[in-house]
Amino acid sequence: MDAKFTSLFGIFMSNSPLDDHFWIFGYGSLMWNPGFVYIESHRAELIGMHRAPCIYSWVHRGTQERPGIVLGLDKGGRCTGKAFKVKSAIFDQVISYLRIREMTTNVYQEATHNVMLDSGETVSTITYVVDQTHEQYAGVLPHVKLMAQIRGAVGRSGPNEDYFLSTAEHLQEVAIADPLMERIAKDLKS
Repeated sequence: MDAKFTSLFGIFMSNSPLDDHFWIFGYGSLMWNPGFVYIESHRAELIGMHRAPCIYSWVHRGTQERPGIVLGLDKGGRCTGKAFKVKSAIFDQVISYLRIREMTTNVYQEATHNVMLDSGETVSTITYVVDQTHEQYAGVLPHVKLMAQIRGAVGRSGPNEDYFLSTAEHLQEVAIADPLMERIAKDLKS
């Protein structure tokens, strides 16, 4: 393990050296397309941050010339998402994958946050939060501008509309209410 991995891995293993797993929190596309093998997943709530369409996407759902919008975990409120339990034996592999996926332009910061699982248990998770000082941080956009950024944007991972429709559909499937995501999906379908 390199120094970055050892440091992050140590955070999870220091509490219980016998643990054979770690947790990852997803609030957007990680919920429906994690891209890594996990042991189990649970509905989970993180207090102090919220899911927001606040990042200009230059790679996955847009380009620098025609940015799309993707979700970020931003300060304030609460966020219900999914926590994934992953075997410690594949820690390096999973973190490498997530860093390539989530930190392409460094608009996300890798962080650890406690979440409460649907069982009532609290676990420490790795998650990716938006860097509000990054040039891709869009903040809170007026709804008309938000929809204009989403419509027609396409990046390496496909159309921006598909990203929002898939996320909204998954939120509905797992009974997570998110009025803004529901409004975006409704507007994209009309």
